Amino acid sequence: MDRRNNGIGRRGVLFAAGGAIALTALAQPTQAGTITRTVPAGPGECGKRADLAEQAVVARHVRTLWGLPQRQLGALVWPASLAEQSFGRWCYWWQAHLLDCAVDAAYRAGTAERVERVVSLARGIRTRNLTGWTNRYYDDMAWLVLALERADRLLGIRFGDAVDDLSAALLDGWNPDVGALPWRSGDDYYNTPATGPAGIAMARLGELARAGQLAEFLHTRLRDADSGLIIDGVHEPGGRTNRTVHTYCQGVSIGLETELALRTGDSIHRRRAAELVAATGAGLTDNGVIIAASGDDSGLFMGILARYLAETALASGSTTAADIVHASARAAWEHRAEVDGLPLFGADWTRAVTVPEYPGTFLQPTDSSAASSANLSRDLSVQLSGWMLLEADYRLTAAGR
Repeated sequence: MDRRNNGIGRRGVLFAAGGAIALTALAQPTQAGTITRTVPAGPGECGKRADLAEQAVVARHVRTLWGLPQRQLGALVWPASLAEQSFGRWCYWWQAHLLDCAVDAAYRAGTAERVERVVSLARGIRTRNLTGWTNRYYDDMAWLVLALERADRLLGIRFGDAVDDLSAALLDGWNPDVGALPWRSGDDYYNTPATGPAGIAMARLGELARAGQLAEFLHTRLRDADSGLIIDGVHEPGGRTNRTVHTYCQGVSIGLETELALRTGDSIHRRRAAELVAATGAGLTDNGVIIAASGDDSGLFMGILARYLAETALASGSTTAADIVHASARAAWEHRAEVDGLPLFGADWTRAVTVPEYPGTFLQPTDSSAASSANLSRDLSVQLSGWMLLEADYRLTAAGR
């Protein structure tokens, strides 16, 4: 579902314009073309590709928030209008994944600039969210707590009580009658995109019993018996299901089972993760490559699956999971376009990227969501997916997987 335009409406708060807003300059692309290269398999080359993906996102999307020091966010599309660069329109969960990718890069090759970017992005999210770290969407909060917990654990960067506040909000959302937490506060929809990342967060934060209950909910209530894949969600009470199958739903379910296997030693979780990897390979890949995004808010779906396939490959030695990540990374890289020397990824990693056609001027303060839907390569989410994939490919290659 597409929630990119809902950030302000959730609170009924109007964006404060005027002198407090400092806008950065718009950079027009100059040269673009689709290129194909032989990709060496070594970790050095994989690191270079991840580095270029990072540079592309930072150069095209990352901007200062409202002229405030040490506050940054990612513009939702590129090139961005002045209105988009002022962040009147934003998307909490996209920013959480931008932060998570920044953590990946800082952990891969720590520099002062990368560490500062992690700090600035987290502060930007907190500032733009206006009322604190939390909101009423449990999937949003789960994604952010995962990024912040990794920043603390991997980089030693802690943001006060942010993780505690977010994890408390997730625990408060628990419905004991259902055995899960809903998509958002007050809703009757219990879906994988909230349940999966919330469960991973709870496992990493020591709430193993609750994480186990969420894994059980996914396995018993949202697993399609025929395909072995996890469907989107169910309305409770009543049991009306949304049987749509998304790539990222498999990713977070695999990730949750992997976390529980590592922390409990229970073989059932290892078995479930392996079964989900096999079902994903059979049903959601094209010649071994993760299938394409479908539009709207789905640009991040492929990258999220790649992240957790890499996690389970590292934890369990799954060659199937590793092979999917490596094949997807090769395809995404080989089919990329190059604009001003930096990669531009598509929403379908099996097809050559069509470079977006840009309007004659980028200075019109109009909503460009229609143009974004017409060419998903403009979306931050799609570029984050590519970056996330290449970071996952690097981690596996560096570990010899």
